[in-house]
Amino acid sequence: MISYAVLFGFVAISVALIMNLWRLVVGPTVLDRVLAGDTMVVNMIALIILYGVQRNTTLYFESALLLAMFSFISTIAYCRFVLRGDIIE
Repeated sequence: MISYAVLFGFVAISVALIMNLWRLVVGPTVLDRVLAGDTMVVNMIALIILYGVQRNTTLYFESALLLAMFSFISTIAYCRFVLRGDIIE
């Protein structure tokens, strides 16, 4: 039964990634593109976690955590660059 739930999760998150890719390409403003990129990273983290559940190992959870921390820092840096013009004051 868990295999069907994981398969449904893979399909749903893959559809969400395709929709985020559309917003990334067509987004009318830069901030829409930043938000789409950040949401794509969140979906990739969900895919990594689902893969870890499917393989029944905790190794992938650590890599998902590292990707989440890197994504958080890069999103803050990019937003600061868009708002102020520089990253480091």
